[in-house]
Amino acid sequence: MGPLRLLLDTHTLYWRHRGDAALSTSAQAAIADSRNEKYVSAITAWEFITKYRSGKQSEFAAIATDVAAVVASHEFIQLPITMRHAQVASCLPSHHKDPMDRFLIGWALVEDMTIVTADGAFANYTARLSW
Repeated sequence: MGPLRLLLDTHTLYWRHRGDAALSTSAQAAIADSRNEKYVSAITAWEFITKYRSGKQSEFAAIATDVAAVVASHEFIQLPITMRHAQVASCLPSHHKDPMDRFLIGWALVEDMTIVTADGAFANYTARLSW
């Protein structure tokens, strides 16, 4: 198999940053493979900060203070939001109630990426998944 373009879900970035065993063996291998391009979307920064500030996930504090620095420390690529991403994401069916996750799905479809996620609800869409 050739190199992949991976889009990391929020929990995937969180677990990778912490070295958490919750990250699957295959996800760890895909992220560690230097041939693969690893992307983190701007929506992930928004999700970290929003969930931390709401008090729902205080464990996000270390990442929420400077998401860009965390992304850079892992040599992941920042992916900005475009109008096309927003349009595709907003037209997806609401199989998944989390609008941030639908945004990631739309992103993966537009950019032809594989989403690295443990979230089973992503399987209701046509985006490629890895876990």
